[in-house]
Amino acid sequence: MDTVDRETQTSNSGRKRGGWITLPFILGAVAGLTLATGGWAANLMVYLIQVFNFKSIDAAQVSNIVNGGSSLFPIIGAIVADSFLGCFSAVSVFFSISLLGTGFLALTAIVNSLRPHPCDVGASFCKAPSKVQFLVLYSGIALASMGQGGCRLILATMGANQFNKPQQQGVLFNWYFFTQYTASVIGVTAIVYIEDNVSWGLGFGLSVAANFIGLAILLLGNWFYLNEKPQGSPFMNIARVLVAAFKKRNLPLSAMADDYYNGHHQQTNVEAAAPKKSFRFLNRASLKAEGDIGADGSIAKPWRLCTVQHVEDLKSLIRIFPLWSSSIFLSTPIAIQGSLTVLQALSSDRHIGKHFKMPAGSMIVILLISTSIFLTLIDRVLIPMWQKLTRKSPSPLQKLGLGHVLNVLGMAVSALVESKRLKIAHAHHQSPQTSMVPMSVLWLFPQLVLVGIGEAFHLPGQVSLYYQEFPASLRNTATAMIPLVVGIAYYLSTAIIDFLRRVTSWLPDNINNGRLDLVYWTVTVVGLLNFGYYFACAKLYKYQNVEKEVASDSTSG
Repeated sequence: MDTVDRETQTSNSGRKRGGWITLPFILGAVAGLTLATGGWAANLMVYLIQVFNFKSIDAAQVSNIVNGGSSLFPIIGAIVADSFLGCFSAVSVFFSISLLGTGFLALTAIVNSLRPHPCDVGASFCKAPSKVQFLVLYSGIALASMGQGGCRLILATMGANQFNKPQQQGVLFNWYFFTQYTASVIGVTAIVYIEDNVSWGLGFGLSVAANFIGLAILLLGNWFYLNEKPQGSPFMNIARVLVAAFKKRNLPLSAMADDYYNGHHQQTNVEAAAPKKSFRFLNRASLKAEGDIGADGSIAKPWRLCTVQHVEDLKSLIRIFPLWSSSIFLSTPIAIQGSLTVLQALSSDRHIGKHFKMPAGSMIVILLISTSIFLTLIDRVLIPMWQKLTRKSPSPLQKLGLGHVLNVLGMAVSALVESKRLKIAHAHHQSPQTSMVPMSVLWLFPQLVLVGIGEAFHLPGQVSLYYQEFPASLRNTATAMIPLVVGIAYYLSTAIIDFLRRVTSWLPDNINNGRLDLVYWTVTVVGLLNFGYYFACAKLYKYQNVEKEVASDSTSG
């Protein structure tokens, strides 16, 4: 495949495959999927509270679990695409699963027998959903999450596979993320507004329609896609290194380069040499032993012998793991804030002007807009200014560090705003039957803006770091490390909220009677401690590839 120009490759019928002709189909699929997901996921917590009679904190927990699952499924999708189906088939399957799940959710909103009786205003007891209603609801949520999560990352990889030049792939990624953010804003504003002010059935129906149209656009482009065959998951090579190193744990290491296996009749990124001295216990995986190599020079026992390249790939992952792990507690406060901000909005005055009432589920749009704006400002204004002052570009670790700082500030502002909201609530002696506090929802904007600006720094920083520092054989899955972090963070945030509910009285069903501000102060302290951990990891980390690329760029310039 490397020797073939992807833009000029043709099928047996002579039809051109790959290149810019595929861009509208890729972006159309992304727009449809993201629009559909924004329409149901952003307002899921409100739907569970108002229609399925969930308690507020329980709804927040379900929302966090759903977001976590949606962020973990890209890893599963990448493995399925790499190992079994290929990009197009995997995207088609997961896209169809998303459509089925969204359809189930729409049925719960349209068919009266699939949802419980509405809870009367001021009632102390509300009828819980039946087993059948729970089954349809959770089936829809699970399938929709699995579908959109499974194909979200593969769509980006599939788009990049249509080009063989990095510059063209860069343009593709710019359009991909622009389309994704734009569709997200439309989904969490227009569709959510319809759900809150017209009907849930119509809103979820629009999500189904958007998902169907996106799938149709994806399938129509099959005539033009350049489809690569699955080549096996790189995670299998990681497992082989660990197993082979364990099996040969008693063999003495050698200083001779010829005693290590560098591959057979294949191009590798590592010269025929001994593995590096770091993490020496893994070097045994590439140490030749009797019976490991066949008569033709190939590996006879794959679980006893690996190439030096595979060993060094695993070492690269181990080196970057501490930095990667620091991003978990960078994302966890964001996940906690995301669900709790919706509860704060539900308890605040959401009128903006005389005729518009902002949907609580649309609060995330403030974060999306601030991230989008500052992505542009950082690229066009801040980075050029930095380059003029320092004569070099900011490193990925510097961007990540600034993102950490802004994230902590966002949590501190959240705590201060919640303290003000609670004072107003107590001053007006809110009754148990009402949770509305006479405080404008605009007070919640600054905390979301700060976190959004932080994301504009740390998300591109993570993408650059992982893509540049991961081994070449793992770069296709490097970007999957970010949704994996987010997924873990959502599940961790669920565990933290559940723990706080058990050991404190900070999170009652009516948050006006709780201490949400102390929850925010807790995650602020956690964020500060995590920043200290990140700072230590960043100080000790030595770039493997970034400095080489910077040097080559300056030389070519």
